[in-house]
Amino acid sequence: MNVLDLIVKAIQEKLIVTATYQNCLRIMCPHVVGYKHDKRGTATLNALFFQFSGQSNRGFPPGGQWRCIHLDELSGVKLTRGEWHTGPDHARPQNYVDDIVAEVVI
Repeated sequence: MNVLDLIVKAIQEKLIVTATYQNCLRIMCPHVVGYKHDKRGTATLNALFFQFSGQSNRGFPPGGQWRCIHLDELSGVKLTRGEWHTGPDHARPQNYVDDIVAEVVI
């Protein structure tokens, strides 16, 4: 299964994703995955995650933080069952993904 398929599965089944991103082990819940288009029309595969544990180059507040992650930079992706985490502002519109492949239903 490729990374996109794993993230879609995690969204559909509300699974926790553990993966390495920018040399940090991150534990997070994906909420939306799809393509973001830049001004030249190039599409990047992005996912909006709520990171609630693990490491970060910039740190994150207690309770967690939203993260937009480029899927091509994720490695060692593992899915596990556990308590689903989301931010208090989940209903707020996001601008990290233009063409949605999968989105969690809360």
